[in-house]
Amino acid sequence: QVQVAESGGGLAQAGGSLRLSCAVSGGTFSQYAMGWFRQAPGKERVFVAAISWSGASTYYADSVKGRFTISRDRDNAGNTVHLQMNSLKPEGTAVYYCAADPWGSTSRLAAASYDYWGQGTQVTVSS
Repeated sequence: QVQVAESGGGLAQAGGSLRLSCAVSGGTFSQYAMGWFRQAPGKERVFVAAISWSGASTYYADSVKGRFTISRDRDNAGNTVHLQMNSLKPEGTAVYYCAADPWGSTSRLAAASYDYWGQGTQVTVSS
């Protein structure tokens, strides 16, 4: 049973930084592409960032490009993926979800490509 667990959410001021982490257990993490999505109140869940199983390829939503960085532990040793969020904006307030794709789907941006999801972690950015 694959389990995904996010951590690191909280409250930050606009312009500040937060670092989210996502730990995966019960599966072969080194073979999973990983993604981050977020869902603001009353809105749909949207893509934020993704990383290939090797870490060689990364993908970002235009809204976070240049401010957020997704990474995974070197050699996948810690079974963890991170999302470094800098220059935070109030519109970034949302529940952030981590997800795992064990099948190497072609679309990294689609939520349907990911089979395993965490419970989410709240990020609140104050203006």
